Amino acid sequence: MIAINSDLGEGLDNEAMLLPYIHSCNIACGGHAGNAALMRKVSKLAIKHQVQIGAHPSYPDKRHFGRKTVRMTAEDFVNTIATQVASLDRILTDIGGKLHHIKAHGALYHDLCKEAVLSQHYLRAISPYKETVSLYVPWKSVIETMALQQGFTTVCEAFADRNYHTDLSLVSRRDPQALISDPRLVIKQVLTMVESQQVRCVNGSLVPLKAATFCIHSDTENAPEIARQLYQHFNKDT
Repeated sequence: MIAINSDLGEGLDNEAMLLPYIHSCNIACGGHAGNAALMRKVSKLAIKHQVQIGAHPSYPDKRHFGRKTVRMTAEDFVNTIATQVASLDRILTDIGGKLHHIKAHGALYHDLCKEAVLSQHYLRAISPYKETVSLYVPWKSVIETMALQQGFTTVCEAFADRNYHTDLSLVSRRDPQALISDPRLVIKQVLTMVESQQVRCVNGSLVPLKAATFCIHSDTENAPEIARQLYQHFNKDT
């Protein structure tokens, strides 16, 4: 068995098809996508399917879907991240749910991998949740190191449907090799990660990578079918 997560509430309306095949979800909370009504709708569906719910904050940039770096003052950045997470947390409290984890989205996720100052501001923004939630982060990233130093609980994540470079950065979405949309190739990639704690990079080499949860992007082509086949392959006996 493996743990599968997916980014939801991003306006694709495929949550009902994905939720039966994932264990946790990351719900957009207004930065790159989403609004209160959508957060409430997706959260209720996740609770129905007994899927753990996480906040998915990002740079406040719906125009670019949070996939471009936005330079902000420290206070503005802290305020937007704190506001996004709190908005989902309030909805969960209202409907009887519970915030399980926090995972940054898009450009913010990747910037946190390497930027110490930004990571410090991010951790300050989510500090009220330090004792109650986990952070989904990349293995051996700056944000993982700093979070552990400050007493946060971390869960290392890898991407089932994305190709990697040897420095463990993701292949740019502008590159035709960025996405893995064939379910058989997704399963092959995850098998390598699980069995050898390595990932086969886009240049063919193997590099170490450890993960406890594997993400399928809900906007990847054929995402529900990828999730179904991945779940069934690794959860045959459950």
